[in-house]
Amino acid sequence: MLTKRIIPCLDVTFVEGEGRVVKGVEFVNLRDAGDPVNLAQRYNDEGADELVFLDITASHEGRRTMIEVVEKTAEQVFIPLTVGGGIRNIQDIENLLCAGADKVSINTSAVKNPDLITNASDIFGTQCIVVAIDCRRNPRVEEGRTVVKLEDGSHAWYEVVIYGGREPTGIDAIEWAKKVEKLGAGEILLTSMDRDGTKDGYDIPVTRKISEEVRIPVIASGGAGTPEHFFEGFVKGGADACLAASLFHFNELSIKELKEYLKSKGLEVRI
Repeated sequence: MLTKRIIPCLDVTFVEGEGRVVKGVEFVNLRDAGDPVNLAQRYNDEGADELVFLDITASHEGRRTMIEVVEKTAEQVFIPLTVGGGIRNIQDIENLLCAGADKVSINTSAVKNPDLITNASDIFGTQCIVVAIDCRRNPRVEEGRTVVKLEDGSHAWYEVVIYGGREPTGIDAIEWAKKVEKLGAGEILLTSMDRDGTKDGYDIPVTRKISEEVRIPVIASGGAGTPEHFFEGFVKGGADACLAASLFHFNELSIKELKEYLKSKGLEVRI
């Protein structure tokens, strides 16, 4: 059995001229969660398997990722660091890797320019390229969509959204996941906008479906609120890793406690 990974996420934006970690619900109503460098160091010390740093307003604001904050964060962690937000081209990727990132996460730019996935994986290797997929449930079942049965017995398809969830694309998330794998993505970071920040649990139907359809690792994101939710993400959703933010930021659950729980349930984790 492959080791299951626990990944804290730093959603970072500019607040009064400096990078701050923030957290909201469905990407809105953001509240301050702390300094990204301090949080990164804390999670490194607590035993996180990896760390994700997302500049959540870079694409929407039309600016580049905050390189200086990435450099300071990378100096404090000795676990794999994935950085995303505002990446538009190969030079942006190279800049972030030089700043200390181990992987880069592309989302909006991947949708706008799918060739970026292939070009980046050819240059830097597939292991460096994570494609982030933000999606929402769409109950209007239409021909040509991959329809998924939900927990309550109803059906929906999942639509890719970009620019931090602000813009729907009409793209089927499951078909997009299969496409990005073919284009050269080494991993998928899947966020359910319907669950983000709700603490109602991961969106199991879409996580399971995408995990079944692709061979590359899938990171479940959006909705973690209890240790049981992580277990469900791994077992019912088939995720290779589970990502969470506010649960860790506000000291509601420690990584050590979570891993001990998962180990007691028979999952292979790095203690």
